[in-house]
Amino acid sequence: MNNPLAEVLPDFLHFTSLQATQLVILLGIIMFAGTMGGWLFKKLKIPQVVGYIVIGILIGASGFHILEPKVISALDPISTIALSFIGFLIGGELKLNTIKKYGKQFVSILLFEAITPAIVVGIIIALVDFAITKNAIHALSLGLLLGAICSATAPAATTDVLVEYRTSGPLTTTVYGIVAMDDAVALILYSIASSIAAPLLGGHTLSFGSQLLHIVKDIFGSIAIGCAFGFIIKLISKFIENSDGRILSLSLAILFICTGITQAYDFDNILAAMSIGFFLVNFLPAKSKQIFKLVSDYTPPVYVLFFVLVGAKLNIWIITPFLGLLAILYVLGRTLGKSIGATFGAWLTKAPRSVQKYLPFCLLSQAGVAIGLSISAGNDFADSVGQEILLIITATTFIVQLIGPVFVKIGVTKAGEVGLNVTVDDIKKNSRVTDVLIGKNKICDYDSPAIVNDTESLFNILNKFSHNQNLNYVVRNAKDQTLAGVISLEHLKETMQIGDFAESMLAMDIMEPAKITCKPSTTLPEAYQMFEDYDVDAIPIVDTENEPLGILEKNTVDHYLHQRIINLNRKIEEMND
Repeated sequence: MNNPLAEVLPDFLHFTSLQATQLVILLGIIMFAGTMGGWLFKKLKIPQVVGYIVIGILIGASGFHILEPKVISALDPISTIALSFIGFLIGGELKLNTIKKYGKQFVSILLFEAITPAIVVGIIIALVDFAITKNAIHALSLGLLLGAICSATAPAATTDVLVEYRTSGPLTTTVYGIVAMDDAVALILYSIASSIAAPLLGGHTLSFGSQLLHIVKDIFGSIAIGCAFGFIIKLISKFIENSDGRILSLSLAILFICTGITQAYDFDNILAAMSIGFFLVNFLPAKSKQIFKLVSDYTPPVYVLFFVLVGAKLNIWIITPFLGLLAILYVLGRTLGKSIGATFGAWLTKAPRSVQKYLPFCLLSQAGVAIGLSISAGNDFADSVGQEILLIITATTFIVQLIGPVFVKIGVTKAGEVGLNVTVDDIKKNSRVTDVLIGKNKICDYDSPAIVNDTESLFNILNKFSHNQNLNYVVRNAKDQTLAGVISLEHLKETMQIGDFAESMLAMDIMEPAKITCKPSTTLPEAYQMFEDYDVDAIPIVDTENEPLGILEKNTVDHYLHQRIINLNRKIEEMND
């Protein structure tokens, strides 16, 4: 029996040094151009994925032909790996408790949002094509096949926007669930449509039963492979040290091997990778957080390459006016069908209001599966509608890959889910000292209870400590209003042991010099570094003139961060109700 993996080896064995050098330079150019495009579009408040695709269009088949078709095809492994990463991270969102809670809702929405556009597109395309060609068989077959293909939603461009804008909530949860499953529905619909169209057009395709059997084998085989590799990660992770580098290397190695095997033996790499993520998040929950974070941090350059190549593949100059009309009708019909189906399915299952209103915004992108099915149609119906389907899907993918991410952003923004998927580290990175001390402890208030004058008596200081939560106080020079020192609760305890003599002491007698100071603009990561470097639990806050504004206590910062997380989780729970 032939080994599919071995068939690939000769290509690598004949890979010359010059070709390797050219490949490295080419990858560098693609990544640089894509990064600049993403940065520019983000500045324009457009999802950066659109910038990647536009750069690809400019340097690819529709633009300046810097990337030739042969080169793009040679870089297909990058696209395959990127899709595996996407599938893996989507799988990490499919927790069993979420599926139990929303499973029926997902299935209902999935069926309506996939089948409704298939019907709408099928009818529109068939009627228009018949009106122009007067060929009923051609029109019916073209409508059936395009209707089936249009049901697929591209997970890559959709989830990239969700990750970029740190979304969380019922809409985000639903989108992850839908894009994880609707490709399977598209495959089934295509098998039905092609089985009907084949005898009408005389195309060469398998019977419906054979196609369905192949789909079942593909789906369950891919799931089994993914779960097996997930189990391997779980098993090995027990015996290796818990270092980020080791865990990342193991995770990437398993993902790469799984992707290679699924490609070699004709399984679905996205579904297999999704199954790995699903297995880990449900059966290795403690370590899976670390794994998903590390893999997620590794993916940006791969995504840049992937989306630039997606844009480079699109060639819009081969579309005739008639096919252009059908492409526009396809996009409009698909959008209408997705909107009606998703809204009705969400309403039927009493999904949250945000899901009912904004889910249609998040289901417009199409790419991998749609293009793959169009290629199958091109082969199966090469002498009839195959070439037309290929051109229409190419043109419509060009359109929806540009507008899809923009509408995803609009949907999640209107649903109020942007910025809710954050960790303590995320909040810390984006916070400053001035964000922590608010309300009655406002740092710009010179009457703050965290400040005492150096001439204040021990009695007054004790009174302030007893009526406020601060464990440390800044001491201010009464003459020039500058920082004089710091008094802590430990200082007071030591002073009280002196006896009656302590009653006559002032703040200047018991304070200690401040080891370090910070400003309101100091970031929290910088503040935490100061806590660690100087081994202190409190840092005086001063202005540019060294006048004290308050004191930053480590426990106060910890409380602020945890409270922010609690508030975000409470907001998400309220959105789900």
